[in-house]
Amino acid sequence: MLLSVVIPVYRGEKTIAKLVAKLHDELKHLDFNIILVNDGSPDNSEKVCLELAKIYEQVHFISLRKNFGEFNAVMCGLNYANGNYAVIIDDDFQNPPSEILKLLTKGQEGDYDVVYSYYTTKRHHVVRNIGSWVVNRITTWLIHKPQDLYLSSFKLMSKDLITEIVKYKGPYPYIDALVFRTTNRVSSVQVEHNDRLEGESNYTVKKLVRLFMIIVFGYSNLPIRFVQATGLILTSVSALLFILFFINVLHGWGLAALCFFSGIQISALGIVGEYIGKFFLTQNGTPQYVEKYNSLNAKQ
Repeated sequence: MLLSVVIPVYRGEKTIAKLVAKLHDELKHLDFNIILVNDGSPDNSEKVCLELAKIYEQVHFISLRKNFGEFNAVMCGLNYANGNYAVIIDDDFQNPPSEILKLLTKGQEGDYDVVYSYYTTKRHHVVRNIGSWVVNRITTWLIHKPQDLYLSSFKLMSKDLITEIVKYKGPYPYIDALVFRTTNRVSSVQVEHNDRLEGESNYTVKKLVRLFMIIVFGYSNLPIRFVQATGLILTSVSALLFILFFINVLHGWGLAALCFFSGIQISALGIVGEYIGKFFLTQNGTPQYVEKYNSLNAKQ
């Protein structure tokens, strides 16, 4: 049984070497490999990862040409994950490598396609905690996630599930949405959660808004349905106003009505435009990621 460990790396120059060393210590009794994906990190992460790929036979390293985003980097890593299972873990050491065995045991016992981790006490920055709360609420509604399931980045996935997920080649991958459109064989297990070993969280309000837009417009048609429902309601309201105007009940409301309906039309066009824009970027070949360096090719 081969286990692949996928690690998206961003500003991880001070932690990634320690994490890789700890993974080797914790997984030494297993057949495993580690896939490091440098997501255009502005620090010396690329240099550190290059050295790790030279030191450890089990380490494969891919460096992307720019910062494509965490999910894109994970998708890159999953494309090279050849294990029976793959674990996705962040580079900040908040998830102890020793907890990987809990995920693996749970996955094998229940023959699950994915096992999420959840925490008794989360050590994330307040912005990320708020973001996680928002994401878990909207994903329950939009992608039909079980309400009591916490979507964490630290998770185990089966090879069969990964084979299906990596078929998605669009520029806006959202791993959890791809999971729930593929399988319902999902479980979770409690794990420890530590403070960050170094630095500050890379999770920002801007990234939270971007994720919200990807989920809402990339994996749901509810905004379009909302526009349709709004259109029907406004049609009914317009008919009522016409009747009231005709029987001379209302006076001087024309300008207000014009502004109101114009605002609704502009909002509707904005929603439709968001879908059209994402469709255009997908169809015009916008890449999910672009590789700058791949140690697998260098070793051949």
